[in-house]
Amino acid sequence: MNEKQDRSFQLPFKGTVVLTLIFGAALLTAPPAHTWQQGPQHGSMPGMDMRDNGDMSGMGPSMAAMAGHVYMTPLRPTQASDKEKAKAVVAETKATMERYKDYRKALLDGYVIANPKLKQAQYHFIHNANTREADLHFDPRKPTALLYRRTPIQEYKLEGVMYTANPDATEDELNERIPLSIARWHRHINVCWAPEDRVGDYQTAHPKFGMFGSINTEEACKAERGDFHPYMFTWMIHIFPYEPDFKEVFSMNDDVAHVH
Repeated sequence: MNEKQDRSFQLPFKGTVVLTLIFGAALLTAPPAHTWQQGPQHGSMPGMDMRDNGDMSGMGPSMAAMAGHVYMTPLRPTQASDKEKAKAVVAETKATMERYKDYRKALLDGYVIANPKLKQAQYHFIHNANTREADLHFDPRKPTALLYRRTPIQEYKLEGVMYTANPDATEDELNERIPLSIARWHRHINVCWAPEDRVGDYQTAHPKFGMFGSINTEEACKAERGDFHPYMFTWMIHIFPYEPDFKEVFSMNDDVAHVH
């Protein structure tokens, strides 16, 4: 795929529509053996060796189930000001979240629930305008999404936020937002969508296509008449400010509760 073709694919995938697709389509196309509640899986991701890029034991099954279709920024050597810079972002994030402990205020402020009727481990309330702004610059006061968890006592309990960045952003630019020695951004890569006559493959126990599929190269995708994309959507990162242990604030595990 040449640069022009790839860019033409990226442009429509902005705002609420694309992020709803991320969390909606991924859930809806998860085969029975790859649900969000399953146990951890293991495997290497193209372009990186998990053993050589930091401790991945904290990766949740939601992310692990997409092995081969997720790229995570490698951990960088720590610079003197990194931790303080990250703590400042977390503090601003936490202050912003106070208003949205009542999820109805999030709805009033323009956040939209992605797939509210679908049972999910974590619900994303997405803000269209904040998504567009995040493509241009980083403002911790304007999360792309608020992350809620349903509990027996509270319908939506706020536990964190998601920030995004332009899909063309470099890792140096991501490092300026939140130091890569502290946190790891991720993006979805090497996705092969099924041809129209084979969409049922998404729901099989061992799919070839989609976010959970075995196909992760352009050659294999073309051989199966699929639609291949080397990378999709935006850069993403989650922050859970209520975690008492700072190393869990940037957790890669969205399947466990981050509210206590």
